[in-house]
Amino acid sequence: MKRRDLLLLVGGAMTTAPALRAQQKAMPVIGLLGSGTPGSTAPGVAAFREGLSETGYVEGQNVAIEYRWAEGHYDRLPALAADLVGRRVDVIAVNGGEQPARAAKNATSKIPIVFIAGGDPVGAGLVASLARPGGNLTGFTVLTAELMAKRLELVSELVPQARVIALLVNPSSSGAAQIRDVEEAARTKGVQLHILKAGAEDEFETAFASLVEARAGAVLVGPDPFFFSRREQLVAMAARHAVPAIYVRREFATAGGLISYGTSFTGTWRQVGIYVGKILKGANPADLPVQQPTTFELVVNLKTAKALGLTVPPAILARADEVIE
Repeated sequence: MKRRDLLLLVGGAMTTAPALRAQQKAMPVIGLLGSGTPGSTAPGVAAFREGLSETGYVEGQNVAIEYRWAEGHYDRLPALAADLVGRRVDVIAVNGGEQPARAAKNATSKIPIVFIAGGDPVGAGLVASLARPGGNLTGFTVLTAELMAKRLELVSELVPQARVIALLVNPSSSGAAQIRDVEEAARTKGVQLHILKAGAEDEFETAFASLVEARAGAVLVGPDPFFFSRREQLVAMAARHAVPAIYVRREFATAGGLISYGTSFTGTWRQVGIYVGKILKGANPADLPVQQPTTFELVVNLKTAKALGLTVPPAILARADEVIE
């Protein structure tokens, strides 16, 4: 081969290689930021992957996921969010309420964020409006706090003789608005509300022990990712103290809790997966409306009711989506 032809061949290869690399788009990376634990959130993550697959993305095949878990330590969230931003993920999926969503929002104004929030994302300053979020955030609200009044009504119907009802909150994450809403509902029902606080597992015993002194006839377990990750301990604690308790998710009832009322945990995660897939395909989060739940699950555990000596009113059984016997 002549020297001139060799130089042309080498030169052509050198100009072709960068063009080929440019055409080979790197696998997109999703950052998943959660305030709970991997174990407690496993069913939700499975549903998230299911939603992703509906848009054509399969983890390990054409998309990668970086997981970051605060494991109930909410002070870790800003650093975890910053780490995901530093790794230049393509989109961040957030679970665990307002705190992780705010941590992600504070960490980046460019990377799209899809959240699951328990309260009002507009009032919290996460989005401009539900219909037109604006900015780089959108997601889903599960109305956990807003449904607390309904849960108070349900547990009052289940235990009509209870004149004092306790509310268990995590002081690290629960806002004053949540307590205020339940206090107002308690006044409407003519019952006294007793606030229990537990921000760590070793504080559960002290919180439940105070039920006797307060003469509480029932307890509402507030919406909190830490409580969800410790649901088996909380259910066991309620059983040991023989106190009727209502929870925010069906997973508590299936773990032996008396009754639960709220939105579908796995159903919402699946929707987050779909939104993330749409964004990876080019959708703008500012144009994806924040969605609110339209269906709610009422689950009653009759085995637990029997152990507590309670007769579940027929009206509650008739409304139940699932009755565990």
